[in-house]
Amino acid sequence: MDFDQLRQAAHAVVAPRDLSRFASAGGVGAALASASGAVYTGVCIDTACSMGFCAEHAAAAAMVTQGEHRVVRMVAVDGDGQILPPCGRCREFVSQLHTDNLDTEVLVSAGTVATLRQLLPFDWRTEPTDGAPSTSVQAPGSPS
Repeated sequence: MDFDQLRQAAHAVVAPRDLSRFASAGGVGAALASASGAVYTGVCIDTACSMGFCAEHAAAAAMVTQGEHRVVRMVAVDGDGQILPPCGRCREFVSQLHTDNLDTEVLVSAGTVATLRQLLPFDWRTEPTDGAPSTSVQAPGSPS
């Protein structure tokens, strides 16, 4: 499935609505294409106490419920169909569901695709490959 079709699938589930005085849902929709070619969609749920979750989480949960966990492509959109890049929590969440999900292609803006690996620089799972001890990252201008 190409990104245009995936974007349409994500937009098709966007339907903002109040669930209660304390929760709303559907302002953002996401679509994930799995390794089998199936597409899983989900919407965000926002709560007053910040216990909600993003549309990507809902789509990933639907995928895992059906026995899959390898994401090939993903996209999220708002009610106007505008592309929304995944937040850091979603990037990390999806990347941990399957080792190859770091290679998931993500539509981050119109015509711009990046892998989760590119969106997660300095990944905490990365081990030095040359046997050298890992070094810490320092801010520019900070003492060594």
